[in-house]
Amino acid sequence: MKDYIRKRVLDICNHILASNNTVRQAAVVFGVSKSTVHKDMIERLPTINKRLAGKIRHVLEMNKAERHIRGGEATRKKYQESKE
Repeated sequence: MKDYIRKRVLDICNHILASNNTVRQAAVVFGVSKSTVHKDMIERLPTINKRLAGKIRHVLEMNKAERHIRGGEATRKKYQESKE
């Protein structure tokens, strides 16, 4: 693995752990696609650091479990704004 990829993987990992950001939010911060973030966290990170990979997997699973709530909130907010 090239050094710049290894650095990006660790930077994104530390960012997600610190902020509990979603894959999309992390992709925006680092200027890469969400597919790249996902591949970095699911495939590349375990080869670098298994302990961090376990922590990241927990955060990503939590975000996945909560996504229906975030989607519902966004829809509710959208329709509330259109009534005003």
